[in-house]
Amino acid sequence: MRVGIIQQANTADREDNISRLQKKIRQLAQDGAELIVMQELHNGLYFCQSEDTAVFDQAETIPGPSTDLFGSLAKEVEVVIVLSLFEKRAAGLYHNTSVVIEKDGTIAGKYRKMHIPDDPAYYEKFYFTPGDLGFHPIETSVAKLGVLVCWDQWYPEAARLMALAGAEVLIYPTAIGWESTDPEKERQRQLDAWVTLQRGHAVANGLPVIAVNRTGFEPDPSGLTNGIHFWGNSFVCGPQGEFLYRTDSEEIASIIEIDRQRTENVRRWWPFFRDRRIDEYGQLTKRWID
Repeated sequence: MRVGIIQQANTADREDNISRLQKKIRQLAQDGAELIVMQELHNGLYFCQSEDTAVFDQAETIPGPSTDLFGSLAKEVEVVIVLSLFEKRAAGLYHNTSVVIEKDGTIAGKYRKMHIPDDPAYYEKFYFTPGDLGFHPIETSVAKLGVLVCWDQWYPEAARLMALAGAEVLIYPTAIGWESTDPEKERQRQLDAWVTLQRGHAVANGLPVIAVNRTGFEPDPSGLTNGIHFWGNSFVCGPQGEFLYRTDSEEIASIIEIDRQRTENVRRWWPFFRDRRIDEYGQLTKRWID
């Protein structure tokens, strides 16, 4: 499976952001991509650095303008595309939603972000209601896609449930970076932890992982922080956590080939699913074991 990933630095000009994404999608499709993954909330700036009710005007319905636009493009170039959108479900009810577009332009399925952070510069609980669609892979013409979103990537339970439901690859559209006052050593620890944990999901579940982050600097409109330097570092790894591709903080549009048969082989060598003690895991559903 030939996977195209787009790591982009966005500006406040949404039309320009989308135009550049369209151009890169066309180029990746021309170069042979079958599946294309973009970063979290790829149409605009990462608006969660501050709390502003006017930002809700950016949300859209699904189906809606973005699914129509990228659906037409997917049909034109015959690729599967993973979108990341600010969904308006109803008045006062919004989600951070990933939508998978099939190569015929139709919506194959969607996933609503389940884990919602609330940290300085990441005030997502103000904007997003936690997802209610569960952890279910989306069936497409290229594979069963286990799509999760950003903060979900820190939770092994989410990756495991997607794997148990038959996902053939784990996909994480992401918006993560450094607050500009973080010291260099702390920055490196954060980046290393982010990469290591997702590679761990690959190993523990015997699945390839695709992590696509945004890049570039985005100022904090409130002025309370010094903004976020999104660190990029998008990567694809195989089912033993081996890097198939890793970039730095530059904008990129690249194709990576994933050997789907390797999952079968690795799971035969390392039969973690065979040896799971499902009879002893009941307490995982508790908040804490007193």
